[in-house]
Amino acid sequence: MAARRARPVRVLVDMDGVLADFEAGLLRAFQRRFPGEPHVPLEERRGFFAQEQYRALRPDLADKVASVYEAPGFFLDLEPIPGALEAMREMNAMQDTEVFICTSPLKKYDHCVGEKFRWVEKHLGPQFVERIILTRDKTVVSGDLLIDDKDTIRGQEETPSWEHILFTCCHNQHLALPPTRRRLLSWSDNWREIIGSKRGAVQQDRSGLGPLQE
Repeated sequence: MAARRARPVRVLVDMDGVLADFEAGLLRAFQRRFPGEPHVPLEERRGFFAQEQYRALRPDLADKVASVYEAPGFFLDLEPIPGALEAMREMNAMQDTEVFICTSPLKKYDHCVGEKFRWVEKHLGPQFVERIILTRDKTVVSGDLLIDDKDTIRGQEETPSWEHILFTCCHNQHLALPPTRRRLLSWSDNWREIIGSKRGAVQQDRSGLGPLQE
């Protein structure tokens, strides 16, 4: 009987807040565009949606902060998260590992969609452009791991195929996760160990189908 190859571990990596520094870019651009307006320092950010926190600060600020990230050039000009590009390249070169960038566009997508593709090509090269998955619902995407800074991800599928690894960002660092959840503090944290643990689980799941070819 022919030996079976191990199924690759499929890792889905979010873009904004995980690869691209959305929060720092938003604060800088907001202060530059509205220098006299109150703002939310990064250490005080709470909740995934910045617009809602600015609305609580003063109702009219919600539209102003939205106008910043909806403006042309915003997504393209975001700086990479420290260590993100190196981690993606290393991850992509790992044996039996598939890496995809899984990102959600804004509802007002006029600029962000094209700029996300251009950002990836600029910082990671054309080979990663082929690995972009653009979706408003990540629960329907098949994978083993999803590394994402959004603390709660809901969609059409109540039980997605992936394990959600929370990537630490200013807006979620205060959250206490239940024991069943895992977190990456940064790209200096041990993401390799997380992938390794999932690889072992994937191979074990297939053990009933016949011997794996190592």
